[in-house]
Amino acid sequence: MTAAPNVAEAVETVASHLHPVASFDLADHPMPRGREEVWRFTPLRRLRGLLDGTPSGAHLTWRADLPAEVTTSEITTAEVAALGVPAPVDRPSALAVANSGGAVLVDIPAGLELAEPFVIDLIGTGELVYGNIVLRVGASASATVVLRHTGSATYASSVSVLVGDGAKLTFVGMQDWADDTVHAGHVGLRIGRDAEVRTVSASLGGNLVRLVETAEYAGPGGQLEQFGVYFVNAGQHIEHRMFVDHNAPHTASHVDYRGALQGEGAHSVWVGDVLIRKVAEGINTYETNKNLVLTDGCRADSVPNLEIETGEIQGAGHSSTTGRFDDEQLFYLRSRGIPEDEARRLVVQGFFAEIIRRIGVPEVETRLLAAVEKELQVIVGIPGDPQ
Repeated sequence: MTAAPNVAEAVETVASHLHPVASFDLADHPMPRGREEVWRFTPLRRLRGLLDGTPSGAHLTWRADLPAEVTTSEITTAEVAALGVPAPVDRPSALAVANSGGAVLVDIPAGLELAEPFVIDLIGTGELVYGNIVLRVGASASATVVLRHTGSATYASSVSVLVGDGAKLTFVGMQDWADDTVHAGHVGLRIGRDAEVRTVSASLGGNLVRLVETAEYAGPGGQLEQFGVYFVNAGQHIEHRMFVDHNAPHTASHVDYRGALQGEGAHSVWVGDVLIRKVAEGINTYETNKNLVLTDGCRADSVPNLEIETGEIQGAGHSSTTGRFDDEQLFYLRSRGIPEDEARRLVVQGFFAEIIRRIGVPEVETRLLAAVEKELQVIVGIPGDPQ
């Protein structure tokens, strides 16, 4: 019998301009100048002090109706690192860890199966804020967690998600900010052996939103699906940067993000990177990004990447498309008596509904479809039918 590879010993640090080495040490995250590969799309002047590192002492307002079995506690920064959470990957997330004064730990105990999702609301009050949250899901547990951001803030965040062996988690992050908000953050996933994780990220508001989402595996057999939707209106900058580190054999990942843009100066950025290490034999991965440009004056940057260190894999691929409305679809709908504005609304709705319906959690799907309808009133200019 062939012994299983020792993943901890086999994985080595891989230097890459696409994903700087993660570190809790702020000195490893120098002030960006805008020419670095990981910062070249971000308008640094619009970050409003998030790179300077001045603690404010303020926090977002926290509201949550948690199941009785789920506990929360405040832990120190040292205790955060001791849990083995993914380290910060950029300066805003490193500052969030350093300046938050610790973290809120949300604990879902091993073996607990939650039939209904629970929502954690984080509400901004217009201040400069640093935040640090750790979500720990015990072995063989099952849960759906929604983290919803509203209000106004200048916010740097670190969210760590630790998923135990054999657990099942759907994690939804909604950025439903007021129009003046600036949010730069990191969501770091660590996926246990044979765990199944599905994430959904929806960026629906804010002046500038820049989220870095990373995933790594704590053992073989982990399964990851990452879905995302975003709307970008005039003057908005919405940026999603993905990094999946296949650092264990027989793991899988599937990334699918979709965005719509309208208005002068609307700018979306999606950068996806998958690293397949030498030890990661038998893995399967695919990432895709689709952008729908609704008006002139928009810009969509989409950059998929693959870094492959072994040929012993099941499959690896990526795709990226950016385009306008499908004229044939519009013609078909209009030829059947549907007004042009309504036809445009239906096309955009279908573009997002296709991915939202794959989430598999009816309550989450309903929330996102309602958010889509709300945004369609701005993008298309006519009211929809609220869900």
